[in-house]
Amino acid sequence: MHNDSWSTLHRVLHYVRRHLLMVCFSLMLALISVIFTLYLPILTGDAVDVILGAGQVDFPALTRILIQATVVILLTALAQWLMAVCNNKITYGVVFDISSEAFRRLQKLPLSYSDRHPHGDIVSRIVADADQFADGLLMGFTQLFTGVLTILGTLIILFSKNISIALVVVLVTPLSLFAASFIAKRTYSMFRLQSDIRGEQTTLINEAITNQKVAQAFGREDALTAQFDEIDGRLEKCSLQAVFFSSLTNPVTRFVNSVVYAGVATFGAIAACRGAISVGELSCFLTYANQYTKPFNEISGVVTELQNALACAGRILALVDETEEEPDAADALVLTQPDGRIALNRVRFSYYPNQKLIENLNLNVRPGQRIAIVGPTGCGKTTLINLLMRFYDVNSGAIQVSGTDIRKITRHSLRTSYGMVLQETWLKAGTVRDNIRMGKPDATDEEIIAAAKAAHAHSFIRRLPQGYDTVIGEDGGSLSQGQKQLLCITRVMLCLPPMLILDEATSSIDTRTEIRIQKAFARMMEGRTSFIVAHRLSTIREADVILVMNDGQIVEQGTHRELLAKNGFYADLYHSQFAH
Repeated sequence: MHNDSWSTLHRVLHYVRRHLLMVCFSLMLALISVIFTLYLPILTGDAVDVILGAGQVDFPALTRILIQATVVILLTALAQWLMAVCNNKITYGVVFDISSEAFRRLQKLPLSYSDRHPHGDIVSRIVADADQFADGLLMGFTQLFTGVLTILGTLIILFSKNISIALVVVLVTPLSLFAASFIAKRTYSMFRLQSDIRGEQTTLINEAITNQKVAQAFGREDALTAQFDEIDGRLEKCSLQAVFFSSLTNPVTRFVNSVVYAGVATFGAIAACRGAISVGELSCFLTYANQYTKPFNEISGVVTELQNALACAGRILALVDETEEEPDAADALVLTQPDGRIALNRVRFSYYPNQKLIENLNLNVRPGQRIAIVGPTGCGKTTLINLLMRFYDVNSGAIQVSGTDIRKITRHSLRTSYGMVLQETWLKAGTVRDNIRMGKPDATDEEIIAAAKAAHAHSFIRRLPQGYDTVIGEDGGSLSQGQKQLLCITRVMLCLPPMLILDEATSSIDTRTEIRIQKAFARMMEGRTSFIVAHRLSTIREADVILVMNDGQIVEQGTHRELLAKNGFYADLYHSQFAH
């Protein structure tokens, strides 16, 4: 096996050990099944020996043997069924543990992980790779135990009955072992590559579905199809190679089976002619030859499937092994009643070490101030919001809330102190009421309706088929972008935290509704420290302070009138939007 494969197998066995009792029970059932399976050829040989010829059949003995054989077959079937139940419990228990751990780790990973990895690939790891892993692991448990025990049991019986025939079987065995080793070495890397390409394909499909309207609007259908065909072509080529090597298993092991069977038949027939063994024993040996070689065929197939399973498991475990977001300090403070004072002292931050973004940023915000942040695309507006929420930590300098460095405050208490409405809406599949109540789970229906009225969302919600009980699909389903944004605004209106972040919060709302929303925001922001990110400068004229950012720096700050009077960068931005 490949080194990565051994490492992954060791990790998988760690999860298997959690189900040790079930594994022991499965092994016991496998042993019982093998013992009965190996005992059946002996009964078959005895039955042949009591049929001496025409008119020379010992019917009482034959009846007794047939009854024993029937009981043995029924017990074998029962043992195999119970073993299958155990193996399913072990397999899906292990997959459940790994998938759950991967998803829990995903919740604890820093935001930078999601930014660096395609979302479709992450979905593929937790869903598709887990499914492939389950299939391979189930085959391993089902066939590996019984296969190994059948080989050992058959050899013991063959050596106890006839050493020369047993040696014929043993001498041919290395052919099967060589075939299994040859195939295993070449399949792991191919199956690993297959999983990676499948993740790439899932990413493209996810992007195509999510952005279908944009793709059609810009006529990108053919380009996306060509890109999909290219990935699909690589997947086809990789899969064909993996399947080619794995499909060698069957013909190679069947060839070995035939050699073993022919050898046992030849030496057994010679021994029977000499009177060393009976015809019944010869038939018994031939049955054992089949039973001995069959597990090699199965085990070779299992090894191939395990390579695929371990390749998939490796991708899931790579997610499990990702470094979690740095935990809160043991003595971290819980922010209970923030007064809204926020200070940024010599903050420096960049997403990539060799690419500067925010350098030496200083800012002091008094309680209740409305701070508008404006500037060209890529100047650092959204990055500043990410730093305030501590989605990212500063590279140097400090951000303080109520006089305390936010790195010394628990993330949960910090983030629940902010109300956030983004340009990109996020709604879950569920009722409208559930989506509004997300920020305040214990809110009453009266509070929800009051918040919806304040956000001017009540009228459109009331027109929905079931009103507040209308079930909407993932990301809002058939709601318009403006309606989705109104629901997100309602969510903040309901919980009303002491600090607010509005990042293009009214970008998808019509002008008439926006005027109403601005009035609602004005009431909501009274006494609350608020950060307003806006491209439409008409929406931030009433802000207490306007921060004008460019290249990660605050190049100007002041009120709307003060900045226009300076006739600087802000004035250029403002006049460019309202030029006739």
